[in-house]
Amino acid sequence: MALTSLYSAVSGMDANGTALSVIGDNVANMNTTAFKASRATFGDVLSQTLSSGQVGRGVLVNSVKPQFQQGTFESSSNVLDMAVDGEGFFVLNDGSADFYTRAGQFDVNNAGDVIAANGAILQGFQYSSSGTATSTIGDINVSSLNSQPNPTTAVTVAANLDSRASSTLGAFSVSSPDATSNFSTSVTAYDSLGNDHSVNIYFRNNGDNATDATRTDWQWRAVVGASDSASGSAEIQASGTLTFTSGGALYSESAITSPLASGGFDFASGAAAGQAITFDFGTTIAADSTTGFAGTTQFGAASSTVALTQDGYSSGSLKSVTIAPTGVVTGIFTNGQSRDISQIVLAKFAAPTELTKLGENLFASSSASGQAVVNAPGGSGVGSVVSNTLELSNVDLAQEFVKMIVNQRGFQANSRIITVSDELLSEVVNLKR
Repeated sequence: MALTSLYSAVSGMDANGTALSVIGDNVANMNTTAFKASRATFGDVLSQTLSSGQVGRGVLVNSVKPQFQQGTFESSSNVLDMAVDGEGFFVLNDGSADFYTRAGQFDVNNAGDVIAANGAILQGFQYSSSGTATSTIGDINVSSLNSQPNPTTAVTVAANLDSRASSTLGAFSVSSPDATSNFSTSVTAYDSLGNDHSVNIYFRNNGDNATDATRTDWQWRAVVGASDSASGSAEIQASGTLTFTSGGALYSESAITSPLASGGFDFASGAAAGQAITFDFGTTIAADSTTGFAGTTQFGAASSTVALTQDGYSSGSLKSVTIAPTGVVTGIFTNGQSRDISQIVLAKFAAPTELTKLGENLFASSSASGQAVVNAPGGSGVGSVVSNTLELSNVDLAQEFVKMIVNQRGFQANSRIITVSDELLSEVVNLKR
C-alpha cells in the first residue's frame, strides 16, 4: 500500500508541476497581443477494483487547452492594427499553408503585402481594378495601386450675371476676350490622359431676345488657351445661349455647339480629340418647369460665380487606407478619389479550443477543431473588424496567482505523501531488527 501511494504522489507532483508550467506561461504572456490563456485539466487514474471499492493510482493531466474569451481592446494610431470583435480569426498564408490568429498587428512589406510579424500574408477577398468585389480569396496587397484618370464630361455653373451689364460691346474676340465680354469664370477640365487644362467661360450680354423682348439673351463661350489647345492657338471650343426672364430667372438654355471638326474639345498633350463636355447652368423654366432660380440668374448685382463643379480628375497614387468593420479595405488616393481594394476575411471553427498552437500567436486547424469556415466580417458569427485597435491578452493575473498558490500547495502535499510513504517503508525494513 505504501508503494502505491509513492506512485500516486509522484503523479500528483507531476500534474501540479505541469499546471504550474501552464500558469507560468500565462503570466509570461500577460502583455502578448491577443494571447489566450491556457488551462490544465486533471483526471484521476484507476489502479484496481476491490470487493469493497475502487482504489486510484494518482492523477494525470487530461488536457491543456487555450481559453478563447475575448480580451479587452486598446486603441492604436496604426490603421493596420486590427482586432476581431467576435469569435473569428484572421487568416494568414505563408505560401504553403493557412494559419489563423487573433493578433492583428499587421504591417506592409517591401512587396506591398499586408503581413503579420512572422511574415505570413493577410488573406481577403480580391477586388478588381475598378473596385468591384470578387469571390476569390488571396493575399492583400497595396503596392502599385493607382487611381485611373477620369476625363471631364460635365461642368455645372451657377452664377449671377449683372442685368446692368452693357449689351453694346463689339464682336467677341478670342485675342481680347475680356474686352469683348461682360464676365468670365474659369474651370479646370481633365482630358483622357488625366492632364488638367484651364477652360475659360466668357459671358456676353446680347440684349433682348429676338422673339420676346421681355427676355434677355446672354451668350457664353468656352475658350481653351493656346497652351491647352491641340491646335496651339486659343480658340472657342463650345458655346451656347442663356435666356432670362425680366425677373432674372433662367428661362432656357440653347443646345451646346462646338465649332471644331471633332465636335468636342481638343486638348493638347496627346489626349483623345473630340472630348464631349456638357455645360449645365441650372434648371430652366422652359425645360424643367421650375422657378429658374436654382442655378444661374440675372439680377441687378455684380456678376459673380456662385458655384462651379466638374466631374473629371487626374490619376493618383495610394496615399492611405481605411478599414471598415465589414473588413473592406478602402484606398484613399492623391487625386482625392477612393476605391475599395479588398475585404479581409475571418475564419470560425466548431471547436476552437482544439486548434493546434504553433507559437507566435498562430494556430493551425486540426481534425478535432474542424475545418475553418471562412466568411466576410459581420456574417456567420465571425464578428467584425475593429481598425486602429489591438486585442489585449485575456490573462487574469489575480486568478493566475490564486491558481499558482493552489497548485503549489498541491505539489507540496504530494511531496509530503512521498515523505510519509518513505517513513512507512523504513518501518517495514526495520521489522527484521
